[in-house]
Order: sequence, then C-alpha cells, then structure tokens
Amino acid sequence: MQKKLAKHQNVKYNKTKVKWSRDKMRVSGMSNIADLIEEYILRQLAQQQDGKVELRRTDIADQISCAPSQISYVLSTRFTHDKGFVVESRRGLGGYIRIVQVPLKSLVYEDMLGKIHENTTFGEVQSMVRYLMQHEMITNREAALAMQVVTGVFQSKSMAVEERIHMIKSLFLTMKNFSSA
Repeated sequence: MQKKLAKHQNVKYNKTKVKWSRDKMRVSGMSNIADLIEEYILRQLAQQQDGKVELRRTDIADQISCAPSQISYVLSTRFTHDKGFVVESRRGLGGYIRIVQVPLKSLVYEDMLGKIHENTTFGEVQSMVRYLMQHEMITNREAALAMQVVTGVFQSKSMAVEERIHMIKSLFLTMKNFSSA
C-alpha cells in the first residue's frame, strides 16, 4: 500500500534533500541545483514554439529556492553559444533573461565562415566540406559539387586572394541556406 505524501515532505534522492510542495520544489545541498535550474529553463524553452523564452531571474530563484548567482552560473556554463544558445540578460528590478535556441547547423557554418581568410589552405576547406558531409549537413552530391568549385578557385591563376575568399564564403553561405540534408 502506498503512503500518501503530505503537503510538505522531505524526500532524499541522489544525496540531495528535496522538499516537494504543490507549487514548487526546494533543494538543500549543492549537488543538483545546477541540474534543476537547467532542467527548469529547458522545460520553459520546450513550451515555446519559436525557440525563445524570456524569464525573470527572481522567478526561477523562487521556484527552485536558489540564489540568483546560481542561475547566472548555469547560464554561463550550460547555455553557451557553443551549445546552441544565445543568452541576453538584464539585471535589476525589471531584469530578465532572454534565451534563444540557435540551430547548431548555423553555428557550424558561422564558425567555418570565420575560419576562411587569405591564409586558408585547400586542405582546410576540403576538411570543412568533409565535416559537413560526415555530419549529414550536406549530401554527398553537394559535397562533390562544392569540392569542384573549391578546386577551381584554388587552381585559378587569375583569381585574386580577395576574390577567392569571397567565392568560398559565398559557397558556404549558399550551402548553409539551401542544403537539402
């Protein structure tokens, strides 16, 4: 027979004492607070259809019973640009946290575009195209076509370095916007 939980009851999970009530959870111990904050924010993001959420730091702190600085820590370590998030934060009474989930595909292309400059070698561009193909961001056919263009650009004797950079960046922008994979 199951015992009915009282309105407030302490339950111990994973060495963290959690006090559940009907409207919020309280945690004592530091081991899982960051996980709870992350989970709360991800849940809020999942409820939005546009991949954007605007939250108040104090609301999160009240809901999870943590310090606002712990929320700042989670935002700076778990909601980074490298992990596919853009975070805008304003502190104070009217403060908010705006989190936008950016598709990782866009981040990969942005990173590659940033690495294309006058000293970029044929082998580096070839590695970028291979990476896109291996991670199914472009098809084999698109990779073959891209490599034909890259080969032609690097073999051209009459093309200036600035033109070569422009052509390769244009190629990657086109793949970013129109690839079917």
